[in-house]
Amino acid sequence: MKIAPTTFLRKPFLFSFLQSLLLRVDILWLQLSYFAILFVLGFFVLANLEPRNPLNRPKNYDLFFTSVSAVTVSSMSTVEMEAFSNTQLFILSILMLLGGEVFTSMLELRIKRFKLVQMTKTQYFNSNSCIDLENDSNSSKNSTDLKQDSMKFLGFVVLIYFLIVHMSAFLLVSLYMALVPSARDVLSKKDLNIPIFSIVTIISTFTNCGYLPTNENMMVFKKDLGLLVILIPLALLGNTLYPVFLRIMLLVVRKVSDKEELEYVLRNHSEMGYNHLLSGFRCWFLGLTSIGFIGIQFVLLMSMEWKSEIMEGLSLLEKVIGSLFQVVNTRHTGESVFDLSLVSPAVIVLFITLMYLPPYTYFLPREDKDNKCNEEQKNGLVGFLLVSPLTFLIIAIMLICITEAENMHKDPLNFSVLNIIFEVISGYGNVGFSLGYSCKRQVQPDGNCKDAWYGFAGRWNNMSKLILIVVMIFGRLKKFHKNGGKAWKLS
Repeated sequence: MKIAPTTFLRKPFLFSFLQSLLLRVDILWLQLSYFAILFVLGFFVLANLEPRNPLNRPKNYDLFFTSVSAVTVSSMSTVEMEAFSNTQLFILSILMLLGGEVFTSMLELRIKRFKLVQMTKTQYFNSNSCIDLENDSNSSKNSTDLKQDSMKFLGFVVLIYFLIVHMSAFLLVSLYMALVPSARDVLSKKDLNIPIFSIVTIISTFTNCGYLPTNENMMVFKKDLGLLVILIPLALLGNTLYPVFLRIMLLVVRKVSDKEELEYVLRNHSEMGYNHLLSGFRCWFLGLTSIGFIGIQFVLLMSMEWKSEIMEGLSLLEKVIGSLFQVVNTRHTGESVFDLSLVSPAVIVLFITLMYLPPYTYFLPREDKDNKCNEEQKNGLVGFLLVSPLTFLIIAIMLICITEAENMHKDPLNFSVLNIIFEVISGYGNVGFSLGYSCKRQVQPDGNCKDAWYGFAGRWNNMSKLILIVVMIFGRLKKFHKNGGKAWKLS
């Protein structure tokens, strides 16, 4: 079998241009361009759809902010969620899905495989005018072919994982909402149908975004323990423990399959170019570290807030499940069953720390040699990602304090430095937690002030919101930071 080199040249101009673009442009810029396209498309679609109440149409700037927040899975809100119609909520769920880490990682894997295939073709073209494949037809696959097939196989496994989790969660949430009267009544009062609520909720939870169709987020469901129990593992499956469950799935598949590609994936995880594929050793410590973080938060929250206002009226089991749900969402889902503005400062400081940490932060008792390849890859990235995240966040906080100086002077209890820091770190961590804004905390009461169910950023001016948009985008791309994946390295 012979392949003429001209075969590779007979392609439409547009296809050749796109192929050249994929081969030459760094994956960071490709992902940033992808997000930018989603930002703009999401904004135009949301702006051209009718809201739930036409007389209460959100401002265009807030719609763009919401689009960016959905794509970066940050769930920072400047608009009440119940202002959106069911169609707009569905569009938001699509933006969250397309911007989620698992989905974008599948696209990255396909691009990397495409680059590998094209590089192989180029090598064949440069070495011979014609490529003779007859000698290889009866022999085993060479390493390059095996790596290409293994990347394709890994992409298929990730897709199956993605589909199984979403379909299972959709069925469970839909069934719960249909069978439990208290949960169903909440949707009836808010004019939400079960399919839309289920779609938005499971996509938002899995992608770790935190946007829900209700203004009160999960506070209105704090007594629906079954729903909380369904969503707790879903949040972990899509973020902090995704590498652990992905490896478990690969090991399960190995029990029923002896594919050569599967063995290659398991034995050469660092060569796959898939950041979420970790060795068994690292998965163990990632899992232990994540559980440890959850345990520390849980103990502190329970000890500090057991008899506080946020747990008033809850039974013992409701306090336990609600607290567990709350601390799991700190990294990095952002769904909340408690009013965080009433939580103790000590707990808030712990939340800030854990929101800042990358999802795959783990304690490793020995040198991590698996990261060597990744570190070399990250060293060649653009300058702004070489800036320390702490330095970047300090600059962002300072700029917001400058642009909000007048509000900080007139309304110091709401516009406190701690509240601004919390909002910025939440945006950088793509979490979505907010301490909110309360008219009752105003030092100089404003008779026109009305409390609203959106985040503290909703009270900021447009310049501050723009700074927060940049923070959310920087946070979504923090995995490209050259030190972003090191355990316990905060700068």
